[in-house]
Order: sequence, then C-alpha cells, then structure tokens
Amino acid sequence: MRERIAKIRLLLLDVDGILTDGRIVYDHDGVESKMFDVKDGHGLKLLQRAGIRVGIITGRSSEVVALRARELGIDIVYQGAKEKIVPYREILENLGLKDEEVAYMGDDLVDLPVLTRVGFSATVVDAVEDIKPYVHYVTRQKGGRSAVREVCDLLLKEGGRWHEVTGRYFS
Repeated sequence: MRERIAKIRLLLLDVDGILTDGRIVYDHDGVESKMFDVKDGHGLKLLQRAGIRVGIITGRSSEVVALRARELGIDIVYQGAKEKIVPYREILENLGLKDEEVAYMGDDLVDLPVLTRVGFSATVVDAVEDIKPYVHYVTRQKGGRSAVREVCDLLLKEGGRWHEVTGRYFS
C-alpha cells in the first residue's frame, strides 16, 4: 500500500455518503442542508499543505457543496456528474496526471468506474457492500463522520508526509 500511496498527487471525493453521512435535509422552503465534519476539512487542508490537490466529483448539484469547496480552497469541483468517469478523465487531462497518481473515495455503484482505475481507492464502512471488494481500503469511520480524515491521515503517514505537515502541532 505504501508504494501506491507514495505516488498520489490528487485526492478526489464523492460528496453524499463520503463528505456527508448521505442524508439530504430540506427545510419547508425546499432549501437543502448538508452536514460536514470539521475533522474531514482539517485533513483536507493538511493534504493541501503537503502538496496533494483535492477535488470533488458528485452526481448531485448543490450550492452547499460549492460553498464547502470554496471554504476549503478546493477548485476542482464537478457537480451533476451522472457518469463520474467523464469528469475524471477531464481532470487527468487538465492536470497531466496518470491514474496511479490519483486517489478516490466513493461509496456507491456509480463510483466503480473511477474506483477501479485510480492508484488508490477507498470507501467508507457504511458504503454499498457491492463496491467493497473493488477498493484498496475501507475506513473504520462512517461517511460524514471523519472517514475522509482517516484517509487523509493514511495518505500523509504512508506517503511519508505526515511529519512535514503536522510537525508544528507536536513541537
């Protein structure tokens, strides 16, 4: 796993079920809400400090996702992607990356075309069971409950970048 992770230059994420617990809440006016875990956000910022880019590919479209992405400095955001492989290929072409330089987290069947191509794939413990055999790593944490942070920490530690970005916290 260490060899795979050492090549990673980009982490791509699904949203519903990965960055959130998968529930979608509407108020009486039809305004959508999502809950994000602050620890996931900090993990993504740590990755960015280590020089690993972060992006989002999601099947739904939501202003809440755009807001969270802006807040975290994520400039690769594809919403409304019914076939996630299409924006995935575009991202690789735009950034000049190869499959083995990308990590991806997804939790459902729609994520399989990307999960099976990337250098490092992960899903959450509460993902659809049918995708678990196709990933390199299944988190201990549930989606929206620090699972992204778990993968961020793994990428940093196994990639030899942990002390580089966290040293100031331990000194």
